[in-house]
Amino acid sequence: MEKTVESGISSAIGKLFRDNFGKGPEAIFVSIAKPYITIYLRNFLAPMEKILLKQENELKFQETRDLLMKELTPEIQSIISSQAGVQVDKIYYDWSTENRNGVLFAELDSDLDETTEDYLSYPAKKQVHAEISRFTQKAQKSPKKLTSCMLNSRTLVSRREDIFVLIEQELISSGFENQLRLSKRKLEKSLIDKKFLESVLHQEIQDVFVDWDFENDTGFVIFILKPKNNMVEMSRQ
Repeated sequence: MEKTVESGISSAIGKLFRDNFGKGPEAIFVSIAKPYITIYLRNFLAPMEKILLKQENELKFQETRDLLMKELTPEIQSIISSQAGVQVDKIYYDWSTENRNGVLFAELDSDLDETTEDYLSYPAKKQVHAEISRFTQKAQKSPKKLTSCMLNSRTLVSRREDIFVLIEQELISSGFENQLRLSKRKLEKSLIDKKFLESVLHQEIQDVFVDWDFENDTGFVIFILKPKNNMVEMSRQ
C-alpha cells in the first residue's frame, strides 16, 4: 500500500468524526498490513464527553460512544474499502479514556497467510503469546488458537479464537452483547501484565485496546507501543 492510501483514510476518517462528534482527533495514524488495518486516534474527546468523564461517568461515556459508532461503522467500512481498494470484513473499536485515545480496527476479507513473514515474526513473540494466553485464561479460557503480528514498530495485533465460557455464550445468545463488551473491556485490560510485556518487547506500552467478534467467538488485543528512544529516555530519568 502506498502512503497516499494511509493519508486518504486518515483525512476521510478525520472529517467523518468532526462532522459527527463536533471535534475530530488531534492526530490519526494508519497502519496497513493484510489482513489488518489499524487507525489510531490521538487526543479524541468531544466537549460533551469531557463533561461525562469530569463527572466520573465513564460507563455512560462508553455507552454513548458505542451507540454512535454503530451508526458510523458502515461509513467507516466504506471509507477504508474505497481508499485502500480492499474488502473489509469487520470493523472493531475501543477507547482509552485515561489517555483520550482510541483505535479503529479493520479485519480485511483476506487470509492471515497473506501476511508477510516480517509482520508475523518479531522478537519476544513466544513470551507475548504466553502472557496473552495467561490473562485470557484468567478472564475466560485459554485461546484454542492465538496469532499475532507486528504491523509496524509501534502496532502489535493479536487474535484469539474460541475464548468464551458458557455463561458468556449464553449472554451473547440472549442479546446482552453491549453489557458484556463494556464489562470485558475493563476486566481484560486490568489483567494484562504490562510491565512484563514492556520488559520483553523493550518498549513502553502507550495504549491497550480490546474488542470481540461475539458471533465467531474471537477476540482482539491491540498494543500501541511508544518509540524505542522514549524507553531509553525514561530509563535515564
